[in-house]
Amino acid sequence: MRLSLHPRLINDAFSDPGLFIPFMFQRRALLFDLGDLSHLSARELLKISHIFVTHMHMDHFIGFDQLLRLLLGRDKAVHLFGPTGFLEKVEAKLSAYTWNLIEEYENTLVINATEIQAGQALVQTYTSSNHFRPVEIQREFPFTGNLLSEQSFSVDAVILDHKIDCLGLSVKEHFSVNIIKEGLEELGLPVGPWLREFKDALYEGRGAAEEFPVTWRDQDKECREKVFTMAELTERIARISPGQKITYLVDMIGSPENTEKAVRLATGSQHLFVEAPFLDRDGDIARRKYHLTAREAGLIASRAGAKELTIFHFSPRYAGREGELVNEAMDAFRSGR
Repeated sequence: MRLSLHPRLINDAFSDPGLFIPFMFQRRALLFDLGDLSHLSARELLKISHIFVTHMHMDHFIGFDQLLRLLLGRDKAVHLFGPTGFLEKVEAKLSAYTWNLIEEYENTLVINATEIQAGQALVQTYTSSNHFRPVEIQREFPFTGNLLSEQSFSVDAVILDHKIDCLGLSVKEHFSVNIIKEGLEELGLPVGPWLREFKDALYEGRGAAEEFPVTWRDQDKECREKVFTMAELTERIARISPGQKITYLVDMIGSPENTEKAVRLATGSQHLFVEAPFLDRDGDIARRKYHLTAREAGLIASRAGAKELTIFHFSPRYAGREGELVNEAMDAFRSGR
């Protein structure tokens, strides 16, 4: 099965955390955390539509300026989410620069920022055309766990304890649509933008008898079209399977309450990315710094029934000894103890 989401950590396990999640066959990506972005190309950064910041410690938020610099002068809207205090920090970043020449830009950059608190979400919009001052009165909405819901996927969060609020994040496809190449060849259909439209029609729940026109241009630039019913086209070219679930947990103390929240969020994940800064024998340091041990990370993955585990955010004290962290986490993951 070809996966639609291809998550990858943007830095090595000792460097700033961050998870880049591009969508196959789309010029779109999500980003979990906003630390050092130097390993992402400008092309990759421009694909990002939504950014979810777990908390505003420097190693999770310093990339804001780099991204802002790249996006200035472009006609683009980007959506940012973060925990308690997020709007204040975003406004501080934006107000740190002088914008007296920005009105000369032809395009408008729009930043939609959402602050997640217990039970509520606060939303504010900032635009380059308004010198990044708040555009309107702050809006308030109830928060029950969902941050984003679209036709094909959703993003959920829980508030974890890192001595400050820190978001645990999970993205889940509603279902996955894989295109059968042999089916396309049998029907004489090329790969093209129409496939995205077809997938969207499936996510919208179009009726089986509804007609779906496939249009494209041939090698001579002539417009071609074939019309199918949704049922016929789905049977011939689509393989539908349960969607992926990807969970990202970082900067949390391994308390019983945090662990329960993390397990609930991560349950059923195909891939769980979870911090493991310390070995279990250094658990007193982990607790003092409000972080997990590698063993605690593995136990969360085991209890959540995750299919795959990746640990990261290692303390520099283990430089050259990362294998110890990996072994401890994987032993707990496999054994459940």
